[in-house]
Amino acid sequence: MGLAIIFGLVTLFALAGCIREVKKKNMFSFGFAFLTLAVFGWFTVMTVIDTLGTGGWGGGH
Repeated sequence: MGLAIIFGLVTLFALAGCIREVKKKNMFSFGFAFLTLAVFGWFTVMTVIDTLGTGGWGGGH
């Protein structure tokens, strides 16, 4: 579950970066922040689903 927490923190920082860069109208940086948000957001969701679905330590595979 620690990995999901780390991924979640990176996702939140990327969301903050997206918002900040849109306010600055810096679309190049927004693109990278958005890609980071998309990738780490996906990893966060899938890690949480996997952790909850397998009992927490991957024993269900």
